[in-house]
Parts: sequence; C-alpha cells; structure tokens
Amino acid sequence: MPEARIALVTPRYGEGVIGGSEAVMREAAQGLAARGFAVEVLTTCASSHYTWANDLPEGTNHDGEVQVRRFPIEHPRSLEAWERLDLQLQEGERLRGDDELRWASGRFRVPALYHHLLGSTHDAVVFSPYLAWTTMACIPAVADRAVVMPCYHDEEAARLGLFRGLLGRSAAAWFLSEPERDLAASLGPLGPRPTVTGAGIHVPDKYDPQRFRARYGISGPFALYAGRREQMKGWDALADTFLAARAYLDLDLDLVTFGANELRDDLRGVPGIIDLGALPDDDVPDAFAAATVYMQPSRNESFSRTVMEAWLAGTPVLADNGGAVVAWHVRRSQAGLLYGDDHELARALQLVATHPEASRRLAAPGRSYVLGNYRWDVVLDRMEASLLDVCGGRPS
Repeated sequence: MPEARIALVTPRYGEGVIGGSEAVMREAAQGLAARGFAVEVLTTCASSHYTWANDLPEGTNHDGEVQVRRFPIEHPRSLEAWERLDLQLQEGERLRGDDELRWASGRFRVPALYHHLLGSTHDAVVFSPYLAWTTMACIPAVADRAVVMPCYHDEEAARLGLFRGLLGRSAAAWFLSEPERDLAASLGPLGPRPTVTGAGIHVPDKYDPQRFRARYGISGPFALYAGRREQMKGWDALADTFLAARAYLDLDLDLVTFGANELRDDLRGVPGIIDLGALPDDDVPDAFAAATVYMQPSRNESFSRTVMEAWLAGTPVLADNGGAVVAWHVRRSQAGLLYGDDHELARALQLVATHPEASRRLAAPGRSYVLGNYRWDVVLDRMEASLLDVCGGRPS
C-alpha cells in the first residue's frame, strides 16, 4: 500500500516563528514525517503576525524530511475598514452579514494557496488555527479530507457565524484540551471525528539553573513570564499587579520575562522587572528551572506549552482562574495555584516568595502529569490514528 500523503496548512512556519499553533504544527510535521508519512507544509511567505509582510522567499524548500511550499500574501490597499470591524469585535459588538467575511479577510489573503489546494492529491490536509484566512477560506477546497486543529479561545471571534460550521464541514477535528473541545461543542457541530490529541512537549535532557543565573546576572528569587508581552495575553495586568504587590508587600521577588516583542515603554528599566528579550532556545529550560514560580495570566490559551515546560523543570505555576484551559491543567495536575483577582495574585506571590521550598513541593506532581499526557510520542499516536481514519486506514 502506498504511504499516506499529508499536508499541513499554517499561516506561518519555520524556526524562530513565535506562536503556539505554529509550533505544534511544525513539530507535528516533523514527527509525522519520521513515522513514514509523506508530509508537505503549505504556508505563506510571512514570518511576523504583526506585519504579515512577505519576508520569506516564495517556492519550495525542505525542513528536514518535510517539504515546505510558500505562497505570497496579498494585502488590502488600506487596513482602515478591517481596523474598524476589529474594534467593533473587541468591544463585543456583533458583526453582521458580509462584515464577518470582510473582517476575516481584511488583513491578508493567499489566493495562490487556495488554488493550489483545489488540485491537491493529499490524503488528508491539517489546518490550524481557526482564525487564519488559510484555514477559514481554504477548507472548502478539501473539506472531505480536512482535519482542523482550531486552537479555540473563549473570544468573540469564535462566535462568528462564519466559523460556526467550520468543524462540521471537515473530516476530523483535533483539540489540545478537553475544555477547548467543550467550548467547540458549545459553538457548533464537532464533525464526525473529534479527538483530544493534546500537544507534544520535548523533554530536556538536563537542567542547569545556576548556569542560567550566572549568564544573565540573576542572583535572587524570581517569578517568570515567557511569551508574547501583550494585553490579550494578560501581560500588562500581570506586570502592573506584580509591581504594586512587590512594593506594598515588600516582596523579595523579581519578575523575569522573555519573549519576541518589546516591553511597554513605562516598564523598561523599572526595578523588579528583568527583560531578557528573545532568549536563545538552549537557555529556555534553564530559565524555567531557575524560577521560583511560573506566571500564566492569559485567559486565551487552548493548551499552554509554557505551563508544561515549567512543570517539567519542577517549577510551580501561578495562573488566572479565568482561563478555563490552564485552570483545568492546574486542577488535574495539582501542581499550581489559581488566583481570581489582583488581591489573590498578590497573596499568592507572597506565599511563594516566603515559602519557596513548599512551592517546589507543590510542583512535584507536574512533571509526572506532563510525561503521562503530553510527550510527543503519546500525542503523535493520537494524531496518527486520526489521520489513518481519515485516510481510510491506509498505513503510513
């Protein structure tokens, strides 16, 4: 029997590309190729989700065993209409009629990718995330073979009629957590093959927290935040509350942060906040191991890879109880603390700052939780079974 031919469609792809769904898609592509699937990635020429500029060359190349085919983005002449609709959506106003489509297509389109899919001979085509034009507009081209990993958040966009039938029109759906699947079920039909695959986490061979401290000149205890320093990820509120709690409670705790984008101007150089910018990959595990606690303030998570990295390193997690997915992980693992408001966050910070050993003991179940549920071999087993079902049982 011939090998199964799989395409993965993602708006951005490659080493150094920042984004949860993009990271999962790249690692899934590599893992499925290693298992014998013929894997092709269909993506754009953009690397930044801020500009969507065509800064990578069009055409094909290879990422290990994976063939990568890039298509150019077409931009609108003006973003004014999209910005108006996006503001309406952020303020909770309902978009009506064609305004939904204008919003979804208003930042960029990739018509060459759509036309390429019309002639696709792949046995299955995996799309992620749901918000991307490359998912929303391109699924109809291959709906009978489409697998959607939506990466849903509890946000206004997910309730647009444009996305309501997305999963129901597809051959299968992959969810990163049970709360994400439950949210999807509340939004519309799940389709014939819903599967909670989770996302895979690579397990570091070792940790060297002292090397990390020496390299970056950090001697005292610190809370850690890693990822996009953006309002929608809860960063702004976290930074403000942390600084207030540090001053009011006289906490012996700094906030160390790293990520691709810049801090707000008023946070740069402020005592108590240490910005490491874009941290080299080799230093990331050691940063998690050196931290007293890992902070996850975001409510917009469908999985949260950084929480898993913290638990693998033996570091407890302090998370916003309003984030359904992360709160679910914390309750299942019993390896962290949840806060509901600024007062609870401040008191939790005081607890981990004054009782670091107790905090470390709290984190102990976290590593077993990650190893039991989210090693890549476990996750790839789930993905492979789903793909073979879509492909009609054809072996890889």
